[in-house]
Amino acid sequence: MGFALARAARAAGARVEVVSGPTALSACAGVALTRVTTAQQMRREVLRRSRRAQVVIAAAAVSDWRVLRVAAHKIKRSSRALRLTLIPNPDIIREAASRRRLGQVFIGFALETRDAQKHARRKLARKGLDMIVANGSASLGSNIIRAVLIDRREKRSLAPMTKARLARIIIREAEKRLGPRTR
Repeated sequence: MGFALARAARAAGARVEVVSGPTALSACAGVALTRVTTAQQMRREVLRRSRRAQVVIAAAAVSDWRVLRVAAHKIKRSSRALRLTLIPNPDIIREAASRRRLGQVFIGFALETRDAQKHARRKLARKGLDMIVANGSASLGSNIIRAVLIDRREKRSLAPMTKARLARIIIREAEKRLGPRTR
């Protein structure tokens, strides 16, 4: 979805920077791409770039959790149980939105397995976003996505569509929120 958004934004004339986790996908021509492997790296790169961006769209499915300690070497199999202690990863879009400048637009995604719209509305408020795209786990690994666009005033349920088409709709929504002076 992030790469579809980058292509749509570029086609609309935007200067686009993508911060991406591990993937075999490549950015389209004219898009700056920074690859990261950890949530901490993504946080650093997104916060650095979001300060000067007009629109920040967080489409990456960054894990909510990470292990407390990473083993320096392979952990050999044994007959005893292995315990992992998980700690929360940073909430990257929430932190970036909390540092917003006047006129910036922040859009996030809510991938939910149940009660998607209810959880998405809560995320919209908690993270300080202008709009959130709610979608279910059926979207993972598929080019077809069923989404609901939610902002503080309304929700708009969309028919199933390709990620490219959804990306164009999201970019148009971002442009509307920017207003005529900043486009």
